[in-house]
This record gives sequence, structure tokens and C-alpha cells, in this order.
Amino acid sequence: MSKRALKRQLREGAFDAGQFEGDDKIRRLPVDRGGWTPLGHHNDEREQGYLKTIKAKSPGQEELIKAIDEKNLVLALGPAGTGKTYLAIAKAVEALESGRVGRIVLSRPAVEAGESIGFLPGDAEDKLAPYLRPLYDALSDRLSMKRVRALMAEGAIEIAPVGFMRGRTLNNAFVVIDEAQNCTYVQLKMLLTRLGWHSTMVVTGDPNQSDLLPELSGLAPVSERLEQLSNISVVRLEERDIVRHPLVADMLGVL
Repeated sequence: MSKRALKRQLREGAFDAGQFEGDDKIRRLPVDRGGWTPLGHHNDEREQGYLKTIKAKSPGQEELIKAIDEKNLVLALGPAGTGKTYLAIAKAVEALESGRVGRIVLSRPAVEAGESIGFLPGDAEDKLAPYLRPLYDALSDRLSMKRVRALMAEGAIEIAPVGFMRGRTLNNAFVVIDEAQNCTYVQLKMLLTRLGWHSTMVVTGDPNQSDLLPELSGLAPVSERLEQLSNISVVRLEERDIVRHPLVADMLGVL
């Protein structure tokens, strides 16, 4: 029988392994002798996949994770290195993967920190890309870049500057507003009122590290006013919650 005929019989389900009994040159593979096999029922205890889970590394992080799970609006304030953005995006990915939300919306202000974006080549999207890069980095740590690009192509993940958020209503979404200390009071008011039905919003920032003039940054006054509402959580992280290099905490203590 030709090789093509054998393939056709195997594809159509008419292949009979018994016809080769007695042929010493053809032997059945020993799939029942233990070890790994591609057949799931032979090795059901084998771990089928790996899921990276997040765990709090400090009391402040534990409080933040609990607040995100329980509240629809959370403000996470604290110094650099406390994991504010990372935890917020990790919880956003977790909500999207579990089907609790239909999309992730990430936003941050494109505020210049001493350099002008005018010298950067390309159109407006290319000029804004470096400011949004930290959000891509956090996403790629939870998802592969291939999957991030696929989700962005289908609209399940959206990354946009603060200026593009006006006039929108974000329903069934997990919204993360990063670097909120660089937003004015009016901008933060606009962003907070974008919250729609079945949505969660996490606002992160460090009021002591703003690129705006102190009187222009709206994060501190907004957090003080919203802290009076019982259904909104304001989590204030401290230097003891810093999980970066120990020198970061030492430097922030003297700078």
C-alpha cells in the first residue's frame, strides 16, 4: 500500500493497526510506560500551564490590592518604587482575562520633564510614544508583546494620553490613570467623571514628584476631598512599601 493511501486511510478513520501484527519492523510506541505523553488521560497530574500570580510584598501593597478588589474607584498615592502602576495594571489584566471587564483603558499625561517633544521625529502618535512606554512595559510583563498587540488591534486594550479622554464614558472597563500628579485639578475631575457602569478605575501618582508647579497639580487636593467618601478608597503608600533597590528608599529619605 502506498504512503498516500495510508495517509488517506488514517485521515478517514479506516486505518487498522492490526494489519501490521506479526511484522517485526513495526512496533507500537510505548505510551503506557510512564513519563510524559501528549495524551492528557495518560498523565493528568502534569501541570498544563503556568500563570504568574501577584503577591503583596508590603502592608501597603496588600491594602492596595484589597481596595482594588472591593472598590470601583481607588487612588493609590505614594513614592516611586512602591508598585502602584504595576499592581494596577496587573489587576487590570487579571480582570480582563477572567472576563470581569471587556477592555482595559490606560492613560497618562504627556507632560514634558525638562525636554520638549517637538524635536522627536514622526507625527503626533510617534511623539507621544515615549511617554506611554512605561505602560507598555508593565503590560508586556503580564502578557507577551504578541498578545498585547493582538488585544490592542481588537480594541481590548487601549493606551491614550489624558487629552484624548474628554467626552468619553468608559463602561465595562478597567481604567488606570498613571502619573496623576502631572494632571491639573480640572483634568483629574474630567478623568474621574469618565467612570461608567461595571467599571473600575485606579488613579496612581506621587504628589511629591510632580513635573507641574506645586499649585497646579490637582492630585493632592482631589485625594483629600475624595477621602471623605466611604465608597472610594484612597491608599497612601509609604517609604517602607518601596520594593525597588534599597537605595531608592534611602535616596527618597534625604532628597
